[in-house]
Amino acid sequence: MTKRDYYDVLGINNSASPEQIKSAYRKLAVKYHPDKNKGDKASEEKFKEASEAYHVLSNAERKQNYDNFGHAAFENGGGGRGGFGNFDFSSHFSDIFEDFFGEGFGGGKRTRKSNNRGSDLRYDLSISLNEAYTGKKQDIKFSTSEKCDTCKGSGSKPGHNASSCSMCNGHGQVRSSQGFFTVQQTCPQCSGSGEQITNPCSSCSGQGKKQASKRLSVTIPKGVDDGTRIRLAGKGEAGSRGAGSGDLYLFINVYSHDLFKRSDENLYFECPISIADAALGSTIEIPTIDGGKAKIKIPAGTQSGKQLRLKGKGMPYIRGSGYGDLYVQLNTEVPISLNKEQKELLEKFRQIENEKSNPSIKKFFEKAKNFWKN
Repeated sequence: MTKRDYYDVLGINNSASPEQIKSAYRKLAVKYHPDKNKGDKASEEKFKEASEAYHVLSNAERKQNYDNFGHAAFENGGGGRGGFGNFDFSSHFSDIFEDFFGEGFGGGKRTRKSNNRGSDLRYDLSISLNEAYTGKKQDIKFSTSEKCDTCKGSGSKPGHNASSCSMCNGHGQVRSSQGFFTVQQTCPQCSGSGEQITNPCSSCSGQGKKQASKRLSVTIPKGVDDGTRIRLAGKGEAGSRGAGSGDLYLFINVYSHDLFKRSDENLYFECPISIADAALGSTIEIPTIDGGKAKIKIPAGTQSGKQLRLKGKGMPYIRGSGYGDLYVQLNTEVPISLNKEQKELLEKFRQIENEKSNPSIKKFFEKAKNFWKN
C-alpha cells in the first residue's frame, strides 16, 4: 500500500512551524483516539498514521531527512507500516504524550514529593466594619498537622533513609499496556513519591507529620470586605515525608453595622431630618466610620430621599491608596402626633400654600382631571 505524504496526513505544508505541526497532530489525535472510537479499525489506522507522521515531523533531524529523501529515508530497517516495521506505537505514544503534557511518561528515576503535599486549610474569621476600616492583628488557633520533630519530616528513623519503591522502581508511576498504547498511573504503593519507608519513625509512624494545635498571628489588611479570601502560603497542613505544606485560607466575614451600609468602597447612611430643616435648610453633624463627625449643609427645599456625597469618607481601598465616599440620604420625617400650637401653625401654612397655588401640586391635579375626563 502506498504511504501517504506526512504533510498531507497532518493537513499542513512543509513550511509549517513546530507549533503548527503539534497543533495539527493534537486535533487528529483527539479525533481518532481509540478511546473515543472503540472497535473502529479505520480510526485506529488514522491515529497510527498521524502518530507516525508527527513522530517524524516533530523532530528536526528526522524532518530534514524526510524533506530530502521522503519515505526512503526510513526504509531498510527504520521502517514501520510500509517503512516503519519496527515502529513501537506503545512507546511512541508515551513519548508524544510526554511532549504535550510534560514529564510523566518516560525518563529516569525521580521522586514526586509534590504528590504528598499537605492539605489546604480554611479558617473563618468574623470582624466588625470598624475593624475592616482600620485593619487588625489577631491570634487564631486551629488544629493541623506539623512536621515531626523526631525525623524532621522524612518519615524514617533518625540515621535511616527511605529506599526506592519496589513496585515502580523509584519512578512514582507504573505502566500498563492496553492494546498498542500504554497507560501510566500513579504508583499505588508509594502514592507517587517513588520511595518506601523501610525503617519508619516511631513518633509519627513514618508519616513525617503529627497532629498538633497551632497558634498563628495574622494581619487583616484595612479595606477587606465580606467574603474576602486571604491566602497564607505554607501555613496549612504539613506534607508527608518531607513534602511541602499546604496553604491556609482566611475567609473574612464582616458583621453588619447599625448605621452604615457598604457597597464596595462606598458607605451609605440614612439620616432623618425634620420638615422644617428640609424646607428652610440647616447644618447638621453626622457620624463617620472613623469615629469622627462631619458637618453637612442641608439646602433649603431639600426633598426626601436626596443624597449628599462626602468624598473620601468611605472605606479604604484594599489595593492602592485612597478611600471611597460616604453617601448621606436625607429622609424627611413627618411628625405623627402634633400639639395644639403645631397644628395651628401647619393649618396656617396650608392656607398660605393653597393661596399661593404651588405649581407642582397644581400641575399634578390638572393632569388628574384630564385623565378622569378621558
